Parts: sequence; C-alpha cells; structure tokens
Amino acid sequence: MNSKSSEQIYGEKRPVSPLQRLSKSTYYSYKGLRAALLHEQAFRFEVYAFLLAIPLSTLVAKTAIEYLMLIGSVVFVMIVELLNTGIEAIVDRVGVEHNELSGRAKDAGSAAVFLSILLSASAWVLIAIY
Repeated sequence: MNSKSSEQIYGEKRPVSPLQRLSKSTYYSYKGLRAALLHEQAFRFEVYAFLLAIPLSTLVAKTAIEYLMLIGSVVFVMIVELLNTGIEAIVDRVGVEHNELSGRAKDAGSAAVFLSILLSASAWVLIAIY
C-alpha cells in the first residue's frame, strides 16, 4: 500500500474537512470557468450574452419570476456549454482519430447546447410578448 496520504489510492481519498472540501471545489470550479473563458469561443459568447441579458431582462421582465426565468435560461445555456466542453475534452483526450462513438458523443453535446439555446430564446420571446 502506498504511504503517500495526499494521493488517491484505488478511488479512496484521504478525509478532509467540509471547509477544505468547499475550498478545493471552489478552486476547481474557478479553474474550469477560467479554462472555458480562455479556450472556448462559444462560452465567451454566452458570457457576453449573459452580461447583455442582465440589463435587458430588467426591461422585459414584469415580475421577479420572469426575471429569474430570463437570467436563469441564459445561465442554463452556459451550464450546458460547460458540460459539452467537458465531453469534447475527454473525447479528444481519448483520441483524435475519427471514431463513430466519439462523433456521436460530440454531436449529442452539441445538440444539448442547441436545445438549451432554443429553450432560452423561447423564454425570452414568450416573456417579451406576454
């Protein structure tokens, strides 16, 4: 058995306090957001859309729930984009040669982003109309 307590051994991790876990999780989340901003043009575009959506939603929304729906729908697109980025990264890590399953995984991630954009656009249109 390996005596290094800081390394993961067969899926087991050394115990950490809840505060340490929160701190590490926050740091890893920051790294993920930073990497997406640096390396993913689509994510940067969605961040710009989010920044535009904040003031625009105050003009469109009539209630707090509508405001939440408008902002939340844009954040949802960003969440799905991050998941799609993760899928693409792991598929590319496994291999860059053409593989039908890899292509399906990437296409499914792309379709998920597309559907989230349609949902967000629908929310904006419906709330703006009514």
